[in-house]
Amino acid sequence: MAIDSSPSSSSSSSDDDLLRSLLRLARDVPQYPQPKALPRGSLASLARRCKLLSALFDELLNGADRYLPRGASLCLREIQLVLQRFKALLADCSARSRMRLLLQSDTVSSEFHELNLELATLLDILPMSELEISDDVRDLVDLARRQSRRSQQSVNPNEEDLKSDVLKLIQQIEREIVPERSNLESIFHRLGLDDSISCRDEMECLEREIGDRVAQKWTPAMIALVGLVRYAKCVLFGASTPRPDLSAGKFSFSEQSELNIPQDFRCPISLELMTDPVVVSSGQTYDRVSISRWFGSAHATCPKTGQVLTNLELIPNKSLKNLIARWCRENNVPFEVSEPAKIESSSVSANKAALEAARMTATFLVEKLVGSPSVETTNRVVHEIRQLAKLGSDNRVFLAEAGAIPLLVPLFYSTDSNLQLNSVTAVLNLSILEANKRRIMHTEGASSALIHAMAEGVTWRVKENAAASVLSLCSVNSYRRRLGRKQQLVERLVELACNGPDSTKRDALAAVLCLAGERENIARLVDAGVAKMAVEMLDSEEVSETAAAIVAAVSKRGGAEAVSAVPAAITKLVSLMRSGTERARESAAAALVLLCRRIGGSMVQKVAATPGVEWVIWELMGMGTDRARRKAASLGRICRKWAVASALAAGETGHTAALSAVSMAEPVVVASVGSGL
Repeated sequence: MAIDSSPSSSSSSSDDDLLRSLLRLARDVPQYPQPKALPRGSLASLARRCKLLSALFDELLNGADRYLPRGASLCLREIQLVLQRFKALLADCSARSRMRLLLQSDTVSSEFHELNLELATLLDILPMSELEISDDVRDLVDLARRQSRRSQQSVNPNEEDLKSDVLKLIQQIEREIVPERSNLESIFHRLGLDDSISCRDEMECLEREIGDRVAQKWTPAMIALVGLVRYAKCVLFGASTPRPDLSAGKFSFSEQSELNIPQDFRCPISLELMTDPVVVSSGQTYDRVSISRWFGSAHATCPKTGQVLTNLELIPNKSLKNLIARWCRENNVPFEVSEPAKIESSSVSANKAALEAARMTATFLVEKLVGSPSVETTNRVVHEIRQLAKLGSDNRVFLAEAGAIPLLVPLFYSTDSNLQLNSVTAVLNLSILEANKRRIMHTEGASSALIHAMAEGVTWRVKENAAASVLSLCSVNSYRRRLGRKQQLVERLVELACNGPDSTKRDALAAVLCLAGERENIARLVDAGVAKMAVEMLDSEEVSETAAAIVAAVSKRGGAEAVSAVPAAITKLVSLMRSGTERARESAAAALVLLCRRIGGSMVQKVAATPGVEWVIWELMGMGTDRARRKAASLGRICRKWAVASALAAGETGHTAALSAVSMAEPVVVASVGSGL
């Protein structure tokens, strides 16, 4: 029987796909730009070899017999892998930051050389005699083989010199020596970073690579280089023009466009995106770093509610962390950050260089702000300060020590909307640091400037960030009292809470709640109309929790009469107990208990007369949080005592009075009482 030795159609199709892929790769590889870490001739020689090989692939693909012998097919598949690795290496180099590529220049050159040797070996063993190709193509392949074999590993001497100069510059900054402008300019020109935009892109790329941990050996140096590039950008190219979308918000996770971060993803203390959310015993969620610092400052209360905590245990909020991580992925925001301890153990000196670069940048910007000749220039410098102040506590320290705060406060009165916004937001960012709160409060005219920004801010965002600044300062008890003594400040906050957009209302209400934590502030809050405002806000789903907490705080510290005088206050609180969030129900129940205790029988009568209140109390006692159950039980006892006292006063006796009294707090027991049990 004759054996059919003709190639199958499937084999022919597979060989066609292989040859098309090889031809495409041979044409694509030379299109990549020359990575600066490679010697100049490296990519050019690779491009020439690919051009020579493309003649082979093209002739095989278009030949009369496109069936490849098995040995040749296997060898060409290996060549395909090598060309794919060449392409991947070039693509990776193109995507790397300029600094990282420089630091890894010897590694890149080594990888390139190894691929050349692999290609030479494959061309050596390629069975040319089995391929039906012309003599001209055979000569071209032979030339490509000889060129690959002659390839030697070499490092661009200019790149090595540049790498050495950059590392020397880091060491110089580490020793607190300010670099000479001419030297800095020369190095950055050789790096190809010739304007503020290229510097900004380089910083973003470096920060992304640090977050992705792509080069842990060089991570400390890369961290230092971020600070160096930021300093050089300011010194060499001046403060850059703010991006339009950066003028819209106050915080962002990185120096990208500021995104509209969901309010629930921000830490109530730092106002920044939480990376490790934890729950305290009051039920509120904070970022672990922020709440740990709060506890470390001898506080044992919940910063948001003022409630004394039963314990200082921190419980990870894993569900919220997953939501934040998903949001970050969807918005291209880095979420997993490098652990500082690991970086410090790798290279303390690199960290010191990064700190010194940040200090030099802060000092330079403040000095530029002093001598700024125009509103436009001032706005650019203040914007740079604003950006620097949101990047970490160290930067906030350096800016404040350089004297930024007294220079920023007068700019609150600017009629230029961008300058006013940038100055207010810069102070807000600086106020996150505890030591800077004192500096702000001791800056002449700071309180008046905040009042002006809240009252006369050119945009709502200015007013909102001014209110957020007040909230930040109010985290210190003594400052809470000092600010609360300023009637205009209190009035502006209440006004913003009444009339502002949702985001402004949230910050204003949070600041009002913080002020309400001090008894001496209540009278001024009441005079400003806080009771009416808070009761009206109970209907808003977005701010009902804070509004209910304000009603409870005001009622507790002397404002119960003002709350009771607001029409429908009791009805709204009972309604919130029925259908609000867990925190809102807690605060509503607490507010009703406080109103009943502070005002007495007339208030209890109003509460008891509210339709359905007994069922709301019973439901909250059975299904609410621990605090809600306690408050509901207290409210039930108050109502029961009032019912009994009212029955006795009216001359009611016996079974009917008992039923009336008990039903006010414990409807579930009525059946038992009626049965004589």
